[in-house]
This record gives sequence, structure tokens and C-alpha cells, in this order.
Amino acid sequence: MVKLVRLMAWMMIAALVVVTLAPIGMRPVIVQNANMERALAYALLGFLFAAGYPRHRLLAFAVGVAVAAGLEIGQVFTASRHGRVPDFLVKAAAAGIGVVAAWVLAELHSRWTRQTLRA
Repeated sequence: MVKLVRLMAWMMIAALVVVTLAPIGMRPVIVQNANMERALAYALLGFLFAAGYPRHRLLAFAVGVAVAAGLEIGQVFTASRHGRVPDFLVKAAAAGIGVVAAWVLAELHSRWTRQTLRA
């Protein structure tokens, strides 16, 4: 299961590269609010990396921040996109939220498992 989650995390980076650096007309619209889309995407990225690499949650957050920074900078070099600091901040915060969500769920699962084994 962990290998699958890790694969999904790396595939998420690939998907983010494509949708972030593709011409704006090719960007899929899932939610009308662009900040909500950014937040959902990067929260999922943070969650997947933290779940896939549970002993490296700080590194999972760093990956989310690095991907956000790299892609915002990459947008500067595309004709129809623009990198902005506020967009980066939304993405970085969302990656952190995803990491925390994975940590909380892992803790809850661990506690539930321990209680179930005692019963």
C-alpha cells in the first residue's frame, strides 16, 4: 500500500507540472475559485507524500514547498502564465495542511489499532 501511495505522490508532482506550466487555455478547471483549486491540489500533494513517507513528514512538507516555488518560478518563463508570491503562499500552506492531515489520520489509526488489539 505504501508503494502505491508513493507512486501517487510522484504522479501528483507530474500532474502539477503539466497543469501549472501548460498554456492557460489548457488548464483544467475543477473548482471555479482558483485559490481553492491550488489549495486542494497541494493539500493532496502534502498528504500523499506524508502518507507515503511517514517518517519524513518535514521532508514531505519541504517537497510541497519546493514544488510550489519551482513551478511558480517556472511560470515566469511561459507565455500565458505568471508566477505570483500569493499563489505560492496558498500552495505552501496547503501542502502543510495536507501533511498535518496525514499525520493526524496516522495517529488516529494507530490509536484505534492499539485499542482494538487490547480489546
